[in-house]
Amino acid sequence: MSDEMCRGEDQVLREYLDHYRTELERICTGLDAEQLARRSVPPSTMSLLGLLRHLAHVEHSWWRRVMDRDLSLPRMWGKDEHPDADFDGAVADDAVVAEAWEAWRREAAYGREFQASHPADHLGQHADGDIEMREVVVHLIEEYARHCGHADLLRECIDGHRAS
Repeated sequence: MSDEMCRGEDQVLREYLDHYRTELERICTGLDAEQLARRSVPPSTMSLLGLLRHLAHVEHSWWRRVMDRDLSLPRMWGKDEHPDADFDGAVADDAVVAEAWEAWRREAAYGREFQASHPADHLGQHADGDIEMREVVVHLIEEYARHCGHADLLRECIDGHRAS
């Protein structure tokens, strides 16, 4: 079997997660603040900007709080006090968009670095006890896959752009 076919669990998980990160960025690229903040179907507060902020929060929570074992670290956008803050605060403002992109890129980069420097069986501290990194990564893949599906539909409603 070639080396290409024997990539190993860690590499496969990194590639799948990075695929969905890239897909989210591709779906959101080229839109202005109003388009990114456009809500889906009332009463939902879902928007592309909200998804971007939500996934920045998800990356931050799993990598910094759980895998780095710092549960005392506050959640992004005041989610401790307001669980839907990532979606509710996704308003059509260039500064909010810039902050969301910066946060998402920073947290995804942190996750990439953490994942590359720790084995898949590295243990993090979840509220329910220890959790292996491989379980966190599979959860993140699932989270991104689900939200990339939402993002595809939102983008198509905005400008007719369809996933390729």
